[in-house]
Amino acid sequence: MSTASTEVTPRSTGAAHHAAAGRKRRMTPQRVALHAFLAVMALGWLFPLLWAVFNSFRDYAYTAEHGYASFGGFTLANYSNAWERGNFTHHFVNSVLITGPAVLLTLFLSACVAFVLARFSFKLNLTLLGVFLAANLLPPQSLLIPIYRIFRLVPLPMWMSDSGTMLNSYWGLILVNTAIQTGFCTFVLSNYMKTLPHELYESAEVDGASVVRQFWQLTLPLCRPPLAALATLQVTWIYNEFFWATVLLQSGDKFPITSSLNNLKGQFFVDYNLLSAGSVLVALPPIIIFFVLQKQFVSGLTLGATKG
Repeated sequence: MSTASTEVTPRSTGAAHHAAAGRKRRMTPQRVALHAFLAVMALGWLFPLLWAVFNSFRDYAYTAEHGYASFGGFTLANYSNAWERGNFTHHFVNSVLITGPAVLLTLFLSACVAFVLARFSFKLNLTLLGVFLAANLLPPQSLLIPIYRIFRLVPLPMWMSDSGTMLNSYWGLILVNTAIQTGFCTFVLSNYMKTLPHELYESAEVDGASVVRQFWQLTLPLCRPPLAALATLQVTWIYNEFFWATVLLQSGDKFPITSSLNNLKGQFFVDYNLLSAGSVLVALPPIIIFFVLQKQFVSGLTLGATKG
């Protein structure tokens, strides 16, 4: 009798579970409206991208005659023309020279500050975090004039800058991006480091580990998931940055790939099909990086979400 009861109970429990799940998945008018709303919003977000991709494969003469709402005139010449006219090979290298050091420097500095904020308690702890976040709260236009004047007065050796100042140099653009992005990364890393058990640091101190060793050999290895997630975001943000590159770089041969899209504009008219092809080429690297690091990105954002 006991064997029979043990066999029936799981089945009945499983049936009840499936019945409850079926009731939860039942489509009510509210769920239908929600799904329809989400579908419309998703299409609204995707439409500009899909429209740009669609027109990037179309000839300008055909769209000028039949309109952009027509169908036809497909060609691959826009991509080769955009690559040659925009000199994308050279400007891709510029973007790498700016994005790579800026991302590494941002993550290193933010990790150092976050370690201090999470590891030690002092009176100005929250004030220091607020100072680092202040750069993210101000619009970049409000910082334009003081930063431009400061960079014009700061001297640099000629081997670092052709102008002899921070203007028209990769160093100035790297410094600006690092200063603006450090606050957000510090905020994320400090919140994650606070979830690390204090017993780990107590054991390290008992073993004679210094604060520097605790940072390099204990904290940083445990922060790989959030660092990977932040690296993905920072590559995307700094790579796509347009405002500061246009303001601080005065020589066209130093422009990153986003600013070089201006080379695809004509003097009297704009070939939007050519510009769409150039935009697709510019957008490919961060999209590829996101899909390659998608697993680390998602795990880094959700890590610690279910902790007590």
